[in-house]
Amino acid sequence: MTVTIAEELLLLAYSDDKGKPLISVTRLDPAIAGAVLAELAVRGRIELAGRVRKRLTVTDPAPLGDPELDAALALIAAKSAGRSPVWWVRKLQSHKLRDRLLSRLAAAGVLSERRGRVLGLFPVTRWPEAHPGVEADVRERVSAVLAGARPDERTAALIAITRAAGLSRTAFGGASRRRVKEIAKGAWAADAVAQTIAAIESAVLLTGTSTSSGSGGGGGDGGDGGGDGGGD
Repeated sequence: MTVTIAEELLLLAYSDDKGKPLISVTRLDPAIAGAVLAELAVRGRIELAGRVRKRLTVTDPAPLGDPELDAALALIAAKSAGRSPVWWVRKLQSHKLRDRLLSRLAAAGVLSERRGRVLGLFPVTRWPEAHPGVEADVRERVSAVLAGARPDERTAALIAITRAAGLSRTAFGGASRRRVKEIAKGAWAADAVAQTIAAIESAVLLTGTSTSSGSGGGGGDGGDGGGDGGGD
C-alpha cells in the first residue's frame, strides 16, 4: 500500500511488538505535523516565501485525494499572508492527528488496534504491527540511503523529520550520525523543496524541544525511551 511520510514516521516511531511510542509524544506530535507539511512540499503544493520572514505559501491548491493532506493544504491556502513553519507545526500538531493516522494504518491492516486499561483504570490503546511488509519497505529504502545511496526527496524528508524528533538513533540503530545529518542538511532536492524541508525540520525541533521542556518530557502513552534529542 502507499503511505504518507507521516505514516512512515509512525511506523518507525512505534514498537512493533508492544505498539507503544518509542519517544515522548510531545516530540512525536510536532514531527507528525512536520511530516504532513513535508509531504505537501515534496508534492509541490507548498514552498517558503519571503526574503526575511520565511513563510509557507501554497503554490498549487489542487487536492491530493488524501483527507489529512487536503485539510492541511486548505488551511494553509486560507492564510493568504502565509505563516512560518513553526506556526504551522504548532497549528497542526495534535494527538487527534496521530490517532487518525494510526487508525488509518490499522484499517489498512498494517497495524492492530488493541484497547486496554493501565492498572485496570486508565484506558489506553496500543498499535502493534500486523503486517510487517510496509515498514520493512520503508526501512529498506532508508537503509540504502544511510549506506550511501542518493536519497529521493521523500526518503530524505523522512530522515530529516526523524532526526528532528530525536528518533533517528532509536529507529536506525547503528547508522552513522554524520550520515543522518548529512542527509538532513544536504542538497538532495530542488532548492525550493530542500529549503522548505529544512525549515520544517527546524520548526519540528524547536516545537518538540519547547513542548518537552514545558511538560517535563516523559514517554507519553507509555513510551519506551527518550530518543536522541534530534541533535549532534
